[in-house]
Amino acid sequence: MTRLGMVIDTFRCIGCHTCAMACKLENNLPNNNWWNRVLTVGGEDMDTPGGIYPNLSKKYFTLGCQHCTNPACTRVCPVGATYKREEDGVVFQDYDKCIGCRMCMAACPYTGVRNFNWEEPQYYVGIQTGSGGAPTHKKHTVEKCTLCAHRLARGEEPACCQDSICPGRARYFGDFDDPSSKVSQLLARYGGEQLLSDMQTEPNIYYIDSRGAGKDLSIANAYKEALNKTAGSEAVVASH
Repeated sequence: MTRLGMVIDTFRCIGCHTCAMACKLENNLPNNNWWNRVLTVGGEDMDTPGGIYPNLSKKYFTLGCQHCTNPACTRVCPVGATYKREEDGVVFQDYDKCIGCRMCMAACPYTGVRNFNWEEPQYYVGIQTGSGGAPTHKKHTVEKCTLCAHRLARGEEPACCQDSICPGRARYFGDFDDPSSKVSQLLARYGGEQLLSDMQTEPNIYYIDSRGAGKDLSIANAYKEALNKTAGSEAVVASH
């Protein structure tokens, strides 16, 4: 079996948003749509620290579809437009089947990882930016991260995980069912936290802190704190 996913190092992430931009360009995402977002845990606004000088703190973590082993979204879609691929565990979205009911968005516990196209997709530039095989976006459909399925089909990793993209080397992609893979080795060494693990969705996106094993990242608390500040400062136009 194959179970694809990512390990994200919260210590090495510098909040540069390059992964988010790489995703947007690679997949030719419409205006205001983001499949990968960088959340700030710290001050009241994006990229600002919390606390009082000199005792300040700030960190980042990125958020996209968690490609769950037990996804809530697939159980509620009435037409099978959102489904988990048997061959690799990727949670996929079939735009041709999607009827725009948005039940998947309501069921997903991870706020803002799915986008809904209320109108015909619009673009700031008049040319296609996506690579060959990138999805064609449609009105009245739900869309989200596919782990760059068109790249996977070519034997390539997702755009956001390329070494040439992430300057902090904070993102790793691979097969969790392969003990020799980089992602499996990182989890074995540092442990890892899943986002909202109490929801029993079994995400295949893990967060680590490479400063040492067993650190409590408090990812769930960081996620909730960041979302409370997101609407005005990080333009989450696609949240539920």
